Amino acid sequence: MSHDILASQPTLVAQSVLLDGDVVRILDRRVFPFEKVWVECRTTEDVARAIEEMVTQSSGPWFAAAGGMMLAAQAADKDASTVDGRRTAIHAAGQRLIATRKTNNHIREVVTALLGVADATLSRGEDLAPTITAAAVAASDSYHQRSYRLGQFAAELIPDGATILTHCWAESYLTQTVAAVLESGKKIQAICTETRPYLQGARLTAESLAEMDVPTRLITDAMPAHLMARGEVDLFITAADRVTMDGYVVNKVGTLQIALAAHALGVPYIALVHAPDAEARVIADVEMEDRNGDEVLHTLGARTASHRVSGIYPAFDATPPRFVSTIATDRGRFAPLDMDSYYADSHNADSHYPKENA
Repeated sequence: MSHDILASQPTLVAQSVLLDGDVVRILDRRVFPFEKVWVECRTTEDVARAIEEMVTQSSGPWFAAAGGMMLAAQAADKDASTVDGRRTAIHAAGQRLIATRKTNNHIREVVTALLGVADATLSRGEDLAPTITAAAVAASDSYHQRSYRLGQFAAELIPDGATILTHCWAESYLTQTVAAVLESGKKIQAICTETRPYLQGARLTAESLAEMDVPTRLITDAMPAHLMARGEVDLFITAADRVTMDGYVVNKVGTLQIALAAHALGVPYIALVHAPDAEARVIADVEMEDRNGDEVLHTLGARTASHRVSGIYPAFDATPPRFVSTIATDRGRFAPLDMDSYYADSHNADSHYPKENA
């Protein structure tokens, strides 16, 4: 039986994480769109390494982690002879997945939700694999519904004829926003930063927006301030890997410097995220990932720097709330210093995920 947990993703990379029996296939975004290569993962450890090695990016690790949990459930059912053994095995797998990319909270949230489903399933004496698979697919459907709602709210902020500037690959956050803009009859143009060192903007964002018939231009990461100063940008829009409850936007490194320039030059900055992270009350609660500096010495597998130098690669930066105009979520738009209002309707932080009695 094959489950496509990205079946409703309305982009060129629509089917980027597939569960096919006892294999999770992940589209290798390090080489897309020049090549369409699938990385086959047969264990949770394979999935974890694929996430760490940047095979999948943006929201891709969320779906890969869900697939990894399905593999973990299959393995626990097969290899562990007792309930306690299966519980230990699937929790160990979940913690391994959570540890792959700690700055983005989305992996933690979906894995934690699926572990709750696993615990409830084991308490009923049932096999893990069918229930975890169903819960992961349900969570995937919810993810796309939330992205759709986010897009509807964000699209209202984008005027007809606007030129938007993006940074990195915002996946369904951005594509759903753009789809809502186009469905309303408005026309926009896009400028994408190339986003070093993996060129997500050049390869993924620009490709997807152009595929949606949005006139799209590419710039290097050093050009945004100059273009904003020339009046060529109306809005700066990015995803957020995490938004803290005190209003900091954590995103791909380089976001901060563009946000600073946008603030100085009067260009609104809109950040897109399903929800702020209720577990990160302040920015100090977020562990910022530093990757191997050797990665910035290469582009698409070719060395681009002198062999006499070393590299530094902080993967994320944090933009303070005073430089953010609006945060668009699946429940509406909020000022960055008003994140508590997101949860004011009594919903809790994991209300979008399968419950323990799912």
